[in-house]
Amino acid sequence: MQKPTIALAFSGGLDTSYCVPRLIEQGFAVHTVYVDTGGASADELVQIRRQAMAVGATEHHEADARQAVFDRFVRYLIQGNVLRGEVYPLSVAAERTQQAISSVAVARRIGAVAVAHGSTGAGNDQVRFDIALRVLAPDLKIVTPIRDEGLTRDKAIAYLEARNLPVPPKAGAFSINKGLWGTTWGGGWTHDTWAAPPPELLDPPADAPAPSDFVIEWRQGVPAALDGTPLAGADLIGAMSDICQRYGVGHNIHVGETALGIKGRIGFEAGAAIVLVNCHRELEKLVLTKWQTFWKDHLSRFYGDRIHEGHYFDPALRDIEALIASSQERVTGETRVRLAPGRFMVTGTRSPFSLMDRSVATYGEENRLWTGDEARAFARIGAIPSLLAAKVAGKGSQ
Repeated sequence: MQKPTIALAFSGGLDTSYCVPRLIEQGFAVHTVYVDTGGASADELVQIRRQAMAVGATEHHEADARQAVFDRFVRYLIQGNVLRGEVYPLSVAAERTQQAISSVAVARRIGAVAVAHGSTGAGNDQVRFDIALRVLAPDLKIVTPIRDEGLTRDKAIAYLEARNLPVPPKAGAFSINKGLWGTTWGGGWTHDTWAAPPPELLDPPADAPAPSDFVIEWRQGVPAALDGTPLAGADLIGAMSDICQRYGVGHNIHVGETALGIKGRIGFEAGAAIVLVNCHRELEKLVLTKWQTFWKDHLSRFYGDRIHEGHYFDPALRDIEALIASSQERVTGETRVRLAPGRFMVTGTRSPFSLMDRSVATYGEENRLWTGDEARAFARIGAIPSLLAAKVAGKGSQ
């Protein structure tokens, strides 16, 4: 009798390595699916395939989703200047949704009756996977061995060792997720809000290069070239990540709300994300009106919150993306950023659509659009609402 086929979203790490033999025990023919969202080198892809086959996969599949992550998610996270808690660039959330999308595509192709993932019952990833899978494949069963069994990392290691199956390198206290938009650290020190991160997150590399300037070209809110070299989407992110890694730029800690309503803490390294979002924001300051910025900031924060909690498929997000895209029509130009060990600064912006025109007015010095008397009248009228409120407050205190 032929075993039913299941597609397992496979990372090559401890949890998904456990899932393969466990699903085999449950009667499935397991097809592992590694969705490359920018987190693996060519050598690492080979190792992930070897790990999948070594723990018993019937077949291993790879999906290159790096550009899809950029086009579907990252472009809007940059254009929206999305940093959760003002620090964290949603390095994992968007990639998990894309991994679910790509896993469903493979599941359909191989005729799977179910899709599995290795998320625990305590974190955000289970919600992101489950929502995407229910929306895209309501007819497929969702199987989650780690969550269903409440498995700890120590027990997963013991299970593999007892069966003489390979335990992935670095399996232990930490869970490290690497992707196009950054790397996150969970477990161990992240559970204690007073504990400091390990040196590799706390300090820049001892051999970091000398400070240097880099110029990023922007076309309608999308980074298009680095130091004069045209690069598209995921390729530019990768190049910028490599540079920032050498400088130790983009390391931080984030504490915030999880999708399940509890607090969570992670460490992260996301140099390209942090630098690009800050550069983009500075360019926007030059070309957008204050009300464009005001409304886009409000909607972008909501957009990031929904992505974080796995609700990418809500139609409201398509509406917000349309507004964000419209706002980027004139976000074209260049930003210059100086990188130094452990820090960076956006040192210059320029755009053909700049609203800062020295021929019209120079802040704090002179202008050609109004007279001193007109400015005096403007300030006098502007004070009226507060003046009236102050008078009323004075009456109430008597």
